[in-house]
Amino acid sequence: MSQQEVVQPKSILRGHSTQVHVTTFIRRNERLASGDADGFVVLWDLTIMRPRGVWRAHTGAILGISGWGDDKVVTEGRDNRLIVWKIAAEDEAKLSTDLPLDESAPERPQPWILHILEINTMNFCSFAQCSPRQDVDLAASDESLIAVPNTLATEAAQVDIFHLPSQNRLSTVHLGSKTEKKGMVMALSLFWRRESLILLTGYENGLAIVARRRHGGAWDILYKYQAHSQPILSLDFAPDKECFLTSAADAIIAKHPIPDANSSTPPVPGFKRTEESETMRDSNTSTSGSETQPRGLPKNDSAVAAEPLKIINTKHSGQQGLQIRSDGRIFATAGWDSKVRVYSAKTMTELAVLKWHDVGCYAAAFSVLDVGQKHVFDNSQDKPGKSQTEEQTTALNNAIVTRYKETAMATTSKPGELSVKDRRIKMAKEAHWLAAGSKDGKISLWDIY
Repeated sequence: MSQQEVVQPKSILRGHSTQVHVTTFIRRNERLASGDADGFVVLWDLTIMRPRGVWRAHTGAILGISGWGDDKVVTEGRDNRLIVWKIAAEDEAKLSTDLPLDESAPERPQPWILHILEINTMNFCSFAQCSPRQDVDLAASDESLIAVPNTLATEAAQVDIFHLPSQNRLSTVHLGSKTEKKGMVMALSLFWRRESLILLTGYENGLAIVARRRHGGAWDILYKYQAHSQPILSLDFAPDKECFLTSAADAIIAKHPIPDANSSTPPVPGFKRTEESETMRDSNTSTSGSETQPRGLPKNDSAVAAEPLKIINTKHSGQQGLQIRSDGRIFATAGWDSKVRVYSAKTMTELAVLKWHDVGCYAAAFSVLDVGQKHVFDNSQDKPGKSQTEEQTTALNNAIVTRYKETAMATTSKPGELSVKDRRIKMAKEAHWLAAGSKDGKISLWDIY
């Protein structure tokens, strides 16, 4: 099998009539949820690559989707509403399977609505969600925290945090001074780390901030840095919660630390910080390879950590939908140039360019891997100074061939083994899926490694 034959999606899911804005795996990879510019949501059964539920969730474009346990789905639309739907596996039988492409389909019934939040979606920013308590996983909790841009002050760069099911606004987070021009909030993430609630924010001016909530309710900025010259489009934190990545409308991808309170981050090679201001300065005006120079911070931010871990110029503007896989070894972006790119999370080396769509891609999502599974790459063995591109790309292509062969074997069974149906279900749950949504209304599904 040649390399051109290998780099092909495992399946193409056709059904949306407008651009796909969001893809996400739910119910332990049993379903892929996708949302489009017309407000439609489709739940795809990955064992048969067919829809199990289709409904119009919003009158505006879908900005975000997430699963909440096995019986709830959260959606956010450009109609300024965030909705929690009750949709367990047994509820799917009541839903339509007529895809949005079918204009002659009768009106599709909606799932039962549990909660509706009136929010601000002028920012095109997707919500962030986590459990209200650090010792309880969101999937097992009946409560949730929801972070969204502030409802009343779009330009004030503030974030509202709501509690569900009470729908109470618990906090409005003000990060930085009122005179600081950060622009609108463009990307959010909310999670627990070492008994602290952490909020990541990306702004219109390219600034990224890490903030921690104190026990009294106030928020401290632990880190801030402007790596981008254009609006941040997406961000995601690593599974170990030690760092996070940002991508933007420019060609930069940046890796940032998530500092502990009252701790400093190690210096970045090639840069130094002055004793007087603790502001990072470039010790060499030239760039090294594809890495760019940090912009630093003004002196009045000297108490805040301001040293990114790494910045690369990918030469490809407009990468969004950034997501780090659950094993923390790779991440992917959806590109405006129609390509999906896979990178090493440690070295930030480009490992693969997945090309199928002819128009821009807006969404990328990984399935959650079984922590016991073995993986092709071990980034702990990466050696500084050694180019990984050629050998890792070869390994990736070989792994794709192996994965495809394993999938093909799932269509047959032997006496004493699982049935064909059970084998397909098992394969769908354990596949290393990467789903990419495009402007063409199609979703390419890749089983990479």
